[in-house]
Amino acid sequence: MALPPPDPEFVLRGTSAAVHTLHFSCACQEPDFPILFSGSENGFVHVWNLKTRRVDTALDGHGRKSVYWVETMDAKDRLLSQGRDQRICLWDLAEGRTSVTDSVFTENVGFCRCSLLKVAQGRWLMAMAAKSLEEVQVLELPSKTSVCTLKPEVGAKLGMPMCLKLWQLDSGSQPWLLAGYEDGSVILWNLSMGKALSQLVCHQEPVMSLDFDSEKAKGISGSSEKVLSIWSLNEQQNLQVHKIHKLVNSGISDITIRSDKKILATAGWDHRIRIFGWKKMKPLAVLDYHTATVHCVSFSDHRNPTERLLAAGSKDHRISI
Repeated sequence: MALPPPDPEFVLRGTSAAVHTLHFSCACQEPDFPILFSGSENGFVHVWNLKTRRVDTALDGHGRKSVYWVETMDAKDRLLSQGRDQRICLWDLAEGRTSVTDSVFTENVGFCRCSLLKVAQGRWLMAMAAKSLEEVQVLELPSKTSVCTLKPEVGAKLGMPMCLKLWQLDSGSQPWLLAGYEDGSVILWNLSMGKALSQLVCHQEPVMSLDFDSEKAKGISGSSEKVLSIWSLNEQQNLQVHKIHKLVNSGISDITIRSDKKILATAGWDHRIRIFGWKKMKPLAVLDYHTATVHCVSFSDHRNPTERLLAAGSKDHRISI
């Protein structure tokens, strides 16, 4: 007999709205405590203390418009948040401050989450859906200098970018971008040339989420359909379908591969979190706690593997850990 799936270790309540995004900051030394950032439909970013399991701070910087991406820039006191007010805010949270020190106006009406990549000490790249519907803009941070604008070929009919993933093979090597589009395509972009190197139709519906393992040159994407698409990147930088994994129910809102590349988690419209082995896509668990769509899943970055956590945020206003 297979073991029944575990119940959550604990549940965080108090956002009073659907939870759209999560990001851990747990690689801290004592006396610091591990924290979890969450972004909600009511425009708040909550900073959760995972020792007390309560909200330490509620950040209100998006005019009560939904927050759908949060990410830290190295330290947990420098936070980026993206909202439906078409703004990306940089927060200074050091020494109890809660101020927005800078912001980027995206002029994009979609809900494509940004992607952040550290490329050098004190230097990041941020990819975001641009004002023009099909385009992606890449900025350097903190300078906000434009690195490139990635435009599909004329007549490509990709629709809007839906999800983005910046990556590099190792620190110092050149950065790449994988983008999932409304027409079901995933495209690999070369940022230094500003050019699409490979396009693969992975889904019949818009690509809702993707993640990529640069060590194995293998990625995974989900859509509103009943499938996960697993694809790989060959040495000629061509994307190829590796396999299709059929699901019981349709709709995947988020996918994340754990940093040790052993397992991955998906957030389902069917209220369930699914855990798979990344090597062979072996189903390991179905976590059935939430009572509405699960919007986001995130693994913690604890230094000690035995302390690592998975968090899921749902339309039911709860975060399960």
